[in-house]
Amino acid sequence: MSTAVSDAARPGAPTGATELALPKQRGYWGNVGYRLRYDPVTLCFGGLLLLIILAAIFSPWLAPFDPYQESIIRRLKPPGFQGRYWLGTDELGRDMLSRLLYGGRITLTMGIVPVFIATLIGGGLGVVAGFAGGVVNMIIMRVTDVFYAFPSVLLAVAISGAMGGGAGNGMIALTLVFIPPLCRVAETATSQVRNLDFVDAARATGAPLRLVLWHHVLGNVLGPVLIYASSLVSVGIILASGLSFLGLGVKPPEPDWGLMLNALRQAIYVSPLVCAMPGIAILLTSISMNMVSDGLRSAMDVRS
Repeated sequence: MSTAVSDAARPGAPTGATELALPKQRGYWGNVGYRLRYDPVTLCFGGLLLLIILAAIFSPWLAPFDPYQESIIRRLKPPGFQGRYWLGTDELGRDMLSRLLYGGRITLTMGIVPVFIATLIGGGLGVVAGFAGGVVNMIIMRVTDVFYAFPSVLLAVAISGAMGGGAGNGMIALTLVFIPPLCRVAETATSQVRNLDFVDAARATGAPLRLVLWHHVLGNVLGPVLIYASSLVSVGIILASGLSFLGLGVKPPEPDWGLMLNALRQAIYVSPLVCAMPGIAILLTSISMNMVSDGLRSAMDVRS
């Protein structure tokens, strides 16, 4: 009885159609990108958010008119006026499209920069509190609890008002508002990771503390913190617009969506469509950011 060996099984035999192709292995971030690629809702709103950000960045080249140029003759004209003012004009005759484009730069900056700074500070404090535990954890988290005693809107208004308003003071106020929740999220995630087996194994091998934190703790804490921080961007945009609406943020004549809402509210019965445009811009940006954040949360959830 012959024991013939097939060509595909012989050592050195050329690979052919009989060889089974192994499935491509993807890492964690590869799986995140794969899930996002097949999430049409996240991609749709992500594209809209990207367009808003690009329009704000390139507003000096996209704006058809000077956003500060006033004209009493052109006050509160409807969209399409003279075929040049596509979104109409505001209460001082300034082009609404130009002011919306320039206003996006200020509003997005006041929404993103405080969240970024608060993520660095609050996330760092949360990791230290969660990993150290004991007295260090108690001190950091009790100070955080003090800020939790006040609603975020009231706290932002109080801090910005005490500092005298302005864009810079508004961003400082929003940063102080966002540090406590980010610290809490980072502390909770770190406390869960601290006692896991792979962290104990790294300690047992004598690895330096900084390497344990960098390679084993931060890698597992970064995901939840980034997801929560992305959801705070939309909150930051709304709070920044609210501060400007109340006169505690950007000062006139700078274009800002919240400030534009405040200036146009008296003309809502004369030109309601023009008055609603800054609010529509805030709404679209906030919804897009929330949907992208929700898509990131689903894509980065390893249990799914």
